[in-house]
Amino acid sequence: MSRLMRVVGEPQPLVASRELTAVSADGSRLHVEVYGPADAPALVLAHGWTCSTLFWAAQIRELAGAGECRVVVYDQRGHGRSPAVGRDGYSTDALADDLEAVLATALAPGERAVLAGHSMGGMTMMAAAGRPGFREHAAAVLLCSTGTSRLVAESLVLPMRAGRLRTRITRAVLGARAPLGPVTPLSKVILKYGTMGPGASPERVAECARIVHACPRAARVAWSHVLGELDLAAGVRDLTVPTAVIAGTADRLTPPVHAREIAAALPHSLGLTELTGVGHMTPVEAPEVVTAKLRELVSEYVAVPADSSEEKEQAV
Repeated sequence: MSRLMRVVGEPQPLVASRELTAVSADGSRLHVEVYGPADAPALVLAHGWTCSTLFWAAQIRELAGAGECRVVVYDQRGHGRSPAVGRDGYSTDALADDLEAVLATALAPGERAVLAGHSMGGMTMMAAAGRPGFREHAAAVLLCSTGTSRLVAESLVLPMRAGRLRTRITRAVLGARAPLGPVTPLSKVILKYGTMGPGASPERVAECARIVHACPRAARVAWSHVLGELDLAAGVRDLTVPTAVIAGTADRLTPPVHAREIAAALPHSLGLTELTGVGHMTPVEAPEVVTAKLRELVSEYVAVPADSSEEKEQAV
């Protein structure tokens, strides 16, 4: 049984069509799961910092479960079932290498797909935008709750006036080496404050807490250092495929200022959707909106392979 659907606890659990291993440029191994019909339009989802394939449960249930899409999800290096790497193995180049490896492993040569990333997953899309493997496979992109630079300086996690002191303390908090420990009522309150909107339901807060607390400490800390020095402005300019942006107005980790800058800089922007009162975890907090946008992009930009359509017609 799929690990994803067992944890979420759906009464009719889905089983991954395939579980694959992608091997990145430096030899790092990445856990990949594929859901839905083999002949359905492809959708590739990249999760964010401290998350895993579990983060996309709602989108998998709706899009793969209904047979609309073949959904590919993978664990970023050091997260979920993708092994940790050495200290020098965490970088934006590694994010791009890993995505290229996943695309080459899960998609046929030349196959086009909608690619979507949340937070660090969105940064993955921007880091890879100029890569040959990305350009071979990307038909359109969705960026959720992400940014290109100044993540620590712009963060609103600490209720302090912007400046050097807030930046220094925020960097220390986000890069803290202390273990998160078990999920408790207090830890859920803290996580909700830092990453979700005030109206997030207890069930969705608990879901995010389970995912975040399961992230290995070493990967959490290593990636925090990469994100703290992030500069992907050039990646936005390289993102020439049609690209939509979603952000929550109550996002403290990547406030909407980032999304507005990205949407304005994109060569082929499909616009910015701002979700009132929603925090950083948009695919979990507002799954209907994110899923609808993905469905729209797939319908508009990814055609079902001609041979599959012919086979279906002959079958009828």
